[in-house]
Amino acid sequence: MEDNRPMDRFTLEQYNALEDRIAELNAKSHDIAQRIKEAREQGDVTENSEYDSAMDDQRKNENELMELEALRNRAQIIEKIDTKRVSVGCLVTVKNVTKDRESTYEIVGSPYLVDVLAGKISDGSPVGKGLYGAKPGQEVTVELPAGPIVYQILSITKPKSKKEAEAGTAKRSSRKKSAE
Repeated sequence: MEDNRPMDRFTLEQYNALEDRIAELNAKSHDIAQRIKEAREQGDVTENSEYDSAMDDQRKNENELMELEALRNRAQIIEKIDTKRVSVGCLVTVKNVTKDRESTYEIVGSPYLVDVLAGKISDGSPVGKGLYGAKPGQEVTVELPAGPIVYQILSITKPKSKKEAEAGTAKRSSRKKSAE
């Protein structure tokens, strides 16, 4: 069966995190197989809760693994993040002109990466589509079911890498400790 879904776009760091998760699931498969083997050695599996639990874990693990491998096969790695226009991989700070409220969003290129609570929105979402291609200083109107919202693009930057974010957190916590 051919997969006709569009490519999912990842930054290199996001793609590496996907690869790491696939490796974790592969390692977990071996552990689960061992649990199934040990449960079978106990004899009758018809009322064996360890066997049932291990089989459930195996199904969940294999389903996630298949989904992520298909995602990896569709993945397109974004080499360079554009900070002149809103695009996949950028961090965009906007002002809701109507409500006079600022928000920052990371534009992601795959539904797998969406995390609204963390400010990660898809380029295919209504807000992502509305902001896509806009430049700093530009105002865009985003049509939502609740009505249109006017956003002004305040800035477009590259998100901090995981290492940069961890280093910033370590510096802040060491400053807090020295202040105490």
